[in-house]
Amino acid sequence: MPLLEPKPDALRPGDPTRTPSPDRVPDLLAHGTPSRLRHELTAVLGPGKVLSRAADLVRYASDASPYRFVPQVVVVPEDIDDVSAILSFAHGKGRELVFRAAGTSLNGQAQGEDILVDVRRHWEGVEVLDGGARVRVRPGTTVARVNAVLARYGRVLGPDPASAAACTVGGVVANNASGMTAGTTRNAYRTLASLTFVLPTGTVVDTADPAADEELARAEPKLCEALLDLKAEIEADRELTARIRAKYRIKNTNGYRLDAFLDGATPVEILRGLMVGSQGTFGFIAETVFDTLPLDRSVSSALLFFPSLPAAAAAVDRFTEAGALAVELMDGNTLRASVSVPGVPADWAELPRDCAALLVEFRAPDAAALEAHEWAAREVLDELDLIAPVPSVTNAFTRAPGTIAGYWKARKAFVTAVGGSRPAGTTLITEDFAVPPARLAEACAALLDLQAEHGFDAAVAGHAAHGNLHFLLAFDPANPADVDRYAAFMDAFCRMTVERFDGSLKAEHGTGRNIAPYLELEWGPRATELMWRTKQAVDPDGVLAPRIVLDRDPRAHLRGLKSVPAVEPLADACIECGFCEPVCPSRDLTTTPRQRIALRREMVRQAHGSAVEDVLVEAYGYDAVDTCAGDGACAVACPVGIDTGALMKRLRNLRHSPREERAAALTAHNFPVVERAARLAVGVAHRAAAVAGERVPGAVTGALRRAVRPDLVPEWLPALPRAAAGALPRTERTGAAAVYYPSCVNRIFGEPAGHRGPSLPQAVVELARRAGRPVWLPGDVGGTCCATIWHSKGYDRGAYVMANRIVEAAWGWTAGGRLPLVVDASSCALGLAREVVPYLSEANRELHRELTVVDSVVWAAETLLPRLTVRRRVSSAVVHPTCAMQLLGDGDRLVEVASACAEEVVVPDAAGCCGFAGDRGLLHRELTEAATAREAVEVTARTFDAHLSANRMCEVGMEHATGRRYRSVLLELERATRP
Repeated sequence: MPLLEPKPDALRPGDPTRTPSPDRVPDLLAHGTPSRLRHELTAVLGPGKVLSRAADLVRYASDASPYRFVPQVVVVPEDIDDVSAILSFAHGKGRELVFRAAGTSLNGQAQGEDILVDVRRHWEGVEVLDGGARVRVRPGTTVARVNAVLARYGRVLGPDPASAAACTVGGVVANNASGMTAGTTRNAYRTLASLTFVLPTGTVVDTADPAADEELARAEPKLCEALLDLKAEIEADRELTARIRAKYRIKNTNGYRLDAFLDGATPVEILRGLMVGSQGTFGFIAETVFDTLPLDRSVSSALLFFPSLPAAAAAVDRFTEAGALAVELMDGNTLRASVSVPGVPADWAELPRDCAALLVEFRAPDAAALEAHEWAAREVLDELDLIAPVPSVTNAFTRAPGTIAGYWKARKAFVTAVGGSRPAGTTLITEDFAVPPARLAEACAALLDLQAEHGFDAAVAGHAAHGNLHFLLAFDPANPADVDRYAAFMDAFCRMTVERFDGSLKAEHGTGRNIAPYLELEWGPRATELMWRTKQAVDPDGVLAPRIVLDRDPRAHLRGLKSVPAVEPLADACIECGFCEPVCPSRDLTTTPRQRIALRREMVRQAHGSAVEDVLVEAYGYDAVDTCAGDGACAVACPVGIDTGALMKRLRNLRHSPREERAAALTAHNFPVVERAARLAVGVAHRAAAVAGERVPGAVTGALRRAVRPDLVPEWLPALPRAAAGALPRTERTGAAAVYYPSCVNRIFGEPAGHRGPSLPQAVVELARRAGRPVWLPGDVGGTCCATIWHSKGYDRGAYVMANRIVEAAWGWTAGGRLPLVVDASSCALGLAREVVPYLSEANRELHRELTVVDSVVWAAETLLPRLTVRRRVSSAVVHPTCAMQLLGDGDRLVEVASACAEEVVVPDAAGCCGFAGDRGLLHRELTEAATAREAVEVTARTFDAHLSANRMCEVGMEHATGRRYRSVLLELERATRP
């Protein structure tokens, strides 16, 4: 048994006397996937592609919708051959399957009860074509990633959903998602040039292939005949044809795109149209080619406040006529809930109950065209009755990127901000519908009346320029009366939308489970029958995504509603939207932040000590707690700032035994000795490796990890740098412009092997001297630390000891805060600036408030660079932005300093957290390897003259991942400015 074993059962949540939830996972699934199904699929796909544990099934059971369906098994195909094999298996065994990419769908389209197919993990990729006029995209790529690539060419995708940072292109096409500006002309249906898809039979179709129709006719003759018959039947019915055309004059994703039969001349062309908005029920979209649109870089925006929702809606047409590309509507509930979004003014909480706001944005190719739009907008503003906080008509519009980004952050956080403030125990329904834009104000008033009639106080927002409204409702799925109230509201809402406004019940979210029972209400029996016949033609065996678009059960939308039991306060506001997942370093290894929370919720649904709780708790230690980098990137991505890493650190604390806590505190008390011993150990290990090979230090650390505990003892990595010099540079306090604090990492580890030139501390001191802004390096920094070593592992006592020691020392070094404290590792700058605060005594919190902590790269960019002469530059450099700099809002400074040192500076499109997280990459090297896999492919695809970052351990992680030698950008700056 390891010397320091975590406390058993520490991860069990909640009250042991809690009542089990009716929708808990049954004990029957405690052993995961039935063994026969698991073995059969493993035989088909090979090992590693079948996820079958109970923990796997639970973490995939939720998406961003109010539904929860536990799959029997999850499979992770790597290529089209795998997808075809899965489809063939499902046909042969009479099974059903659902494709899932980002899981950001709001109506349960990414959930299934049999085989769930993860098509995110291995399906990323962007290829720019024709100088940016077109782009080829694999389905697991996020919209934001594609647009980041296209921005270099001055182009952008047409669809722009609010979830662009998380949702994938495959899901956007499958749902015909549009967003703020796409309307009916820039959506996927209108901008998709071609696509490659796999039919339920396994037949692969590339619509760009000139021979595609000929090949399809050979492979699928019955399908081709059925599609052409349906086309002829629709075209022969003039009334139906007119109805179909009318339905798509406004945004509509309810049901199948029957206009595909009118727009396509051949079976392949018809299928190309049908696939858009099919929600995974017709096949798997393996690749897409989009026609892109110009990226107008001149932008002007205003956030305008109105006394009521109908008053705001009535102004929409005026702005669209003035040329606004986006006019977004937010009601008072939305605005007040948005105060939970970082950066939103706190006084929004006091806005009048009935108020509303419009976010109006103009985009143009140049400043002159933008100014013309602004003049037209001012004429509109002169005639409107606005309320505070708009200061005046003349300065309502702004071109400031930071202010505009803040407006959009508040708007895009609509679902999560409102959802996070829902009453405890309630689930959230997100609906969207569209009416003719001219009737938007009338629809707003009708919606408000209907909500009041049924006892709801919902939040409303939407793409007002396109007559598209979204609203949220919260109710308790465990309360039958509440469910009945919700059901009555939905019946009335659907009738109102169709009968009063001739609107679409789904504007951009796809039919999904919630609207499937109302499909015929909107389309009528004739068109609905044609949709059923189309499904029968394409998927005669009903293999794909049953009950997601077509369902004859009138109460189908009330099935599978998920309970939302309360979990730890740090994470309870989560509505499982999935925005956090693209930035999570462990997303391809174990779990994501959303999945960590979903697993906690399932534990709470269980009876204390149930078989399912037992297996979830057993898996959670490694899957969630140990392999969380705790980097805080999820908090940046989360619209309401949930830091799941903070929860994992708290759980680490709960797992510690008193013995372990005492050992950690003892280490903090004796850190001067520990620091010297660590530096000595690094030197000894490198000498041993040089003499006897890398296996020797690897064997020693391996034995220690087994004896003590793998999550405590670092593993040896060949990429580890040699030991730092024992002595730091000598400096003078007199005349110093700043106090320089070399982090303990840079006092233990030196520069990468083969490095010639000064150490990082020497480089910082020399750069400061050259710039005429000398620094003072205190002689007693040894044995101090930013405390991250302790609090990142959940050692509260040790963190308390070190946090108070370093703040007291820093206050003295900086003469009570009169000098800035410059820190040479970004993670330590973050630690000293923010993360030590919870562990400080009240007196030391007062001292901390007087400190100015500055990351050394920020200091170099702002203070040194303007005073330095760059004498030489390398041709190219690739940089790895650190999580800490992103959290501090300083990411651009790394690029700024690198740009002074290199003619070309590249930030990889896949750059993200490296997962090294101090020493986490030494405790779990697999975390760093998974986190950096995509970035490493980009870095190693070409040659760079320099590989730069701003944190020693991140540099170690990237060197381990890429085999390229990373170093501090300040070392490169010293070389570039050396006389």
